Amino acid sequence: MEPKVIKSEEMYYSILQEAEHLVARDPAVGSEDAERLELFTVLVEDYERRKFPFETPDPIEAIEFRMNEQGLRQKDLVPLIGSRSRVSEVLARKRPLTVSMIRALSTGLGIPLDALVMEPSSDITRISTNSDSFDWKQFPLKEMGKRGWLASLKIRADASIEEIVQAFLSQVASNARRAVMYRRNFRGEEIDEKAYYSTLAWTARVLIRAKESSTSNYMKYDSSKITPELLRDLARLSWLKEGPRLAVEFLAKYGVVVVVEPKLPNTLIDGAAMLTELGVPVIGLTLRYDRIDYFWFTLLHEVAHIWRHLNSPDDIFIDRIENLDSKVLSEKEANRVARDSFIPRGLWKRSPAFLCPTKENIQRLADELHIHPAIIVGRLQYETNSFEKFREFLGQGTLRQCFPDMTFK
Repeated sequence: MEPKVIKSEEMYYSILQEAEHLVARDPAVGSEDAERLELFTVLVEDYERRKFPFETPDPIEAIEFRMNEQGLRQKDLVPLIGSRSRVSEVLARKRPLTVSMIRALSTGLGIPLDALVMEPSSDITRISTNSDSFDWKQFPLKEMGKRGWLASLKIRADASIEEIVQAFLSQVASNARRAVMYRRNFRGEEIDEKAYYSTLAWTARVLIRAKESSTSNYMKYDSSKITPELLRDLARLSWLKEGPRLAVEFLAKYGVVVVVEPKLPNTLIDGAAMLTELGVPVIGLTLRYDRIDYFWFTLLHEVAHIWRHLNSPDDIFIDRIENLDSKVLSEKEANRVARDSFIPRGLWKRSPAFLCPTKENIQRLADELHIHPAIIVGRLQYETNSFEKFREFLGQGTLRQCFPDMTFK
């Protein structure tokens, strides 16, 4: 084949095939075949750069990439950022980059300025700031009672709605932390006033159940144990029929509590990430969609929030699976982490399952990555906006069976 700029997929695959043949010959350095292979490599890389552009990394990812590339450790960033504790806080996303830090990192590590600048975002929904401003009648008390959420409360028979809800919310936090319940910062999904009270009740219920579970059955949480490798191990559990339940047990070993609690009326919640008053990370899942791919993507998305963004019991990340195009930076990052944990970006864009989707190619990629094919199909359906193809892979109607102790409507 005559080498030339690649302008089509047909040319791309032809040159890839030719390059593979040359690699198999193991040509000597400086030979005609070696020169030809080098030229093919340049052409392929140029096409892939144009055809499959990577998403821009966030500032911390850019810093970590450069550290790995240059073999740097945290202490090597002290001259650029400040003290060791400050470096640790920045890399843990607990302290934002300042203008002076951005300039120093750009000069010292050779990172473009625009890769270090993070757009500010206002992603907080806060309807009420204290108990006095609550509209207690807005809480779905009837539904809460029907589900048995109020059965254990010790309240008078003639107790008012406010007293009943206060007693319910008091199970979440001690007296010293009670005010936290009235100033929750709901992040991620925008919540209107009608859904706010149901969302607050649902998250309280998840925290109550997590509190009961974490007292004896869960390990102490250590944020340093959450790594990309651990997330990939978690993603591979999707390969197994009992994967959803195994995932709950897997995360429990790392101190993360997972609670499955069906959603309340007036809400469209798929998942949430939050902390108990003692700092135990909790993931709430509604299983609103009885689909395997939705479960796994939501679970990894919430683990990403715990890993990257969740620092205060005041904050709760509320997520809806349809909100994959969110402009909020924390949501964009959680989406990216979840996607990459299942299918690395570079592999996905050049895989036959993406370029030429067939049942065989989908199953082959699933086998290669040891993930459920539903995850591949779900991504294909979303990116192509074609939701009728390959539905047989999705396992619809089978997910909730993994949690027989829950009742779904």
